[in-house]
Amino acid sequence: MSKTWIVVAESSRAKIYEVDKNDSKKTLRELTGFTHSVSRSHKQQLSGNLQKESRHSLLTTSLDTHKDHERVEFARTIGEHLNSARNKGKFNKLILMSAPRFLGDLRKNLSNETNKFVISEVDKNLVRHNIKDIKAHLPVLY
Repeated sequence: MSKTWIVVAESSRAKIYEVDKNDSKKTLRELTGFTHSVSRSHKQQLSGNLQKESRHSLLTTSLDTHKDHERVEFARTIGEHLNSARNKGKFNKLILMSAPRFLGDLRKNLSNETNKFVISEVDKNLVRHNIKDIKAHLPVLY
């Protein structure tokens, strides 16, 4: 039996759904969710306190670099989970749905073998959308 997983992700949260095929009807069942709260922190929280205007540019650059690092780390976490699940035979088709930047990070953290299971990519952030919206963006042949 074909098992299709759909990964809906952004830089701070992700959900993995499995396609359930009942009576020729395809429904999505949420398998697991991930959050990465550090990626969601505001600049003031990351800096520890408010900075003076004269240091604003340097602080912004530093925090953007930190947020980029956290985004990549979260993509690595999701990638490791997917690589492990593929090794265990938990899916044989994979659909990735994410904003373009995070989609690229996620792609880089999938093994060559896991990448072979990717049948479609949707470069749109739908992690906060309901299942009906997610299904509307899925490719016809999933």
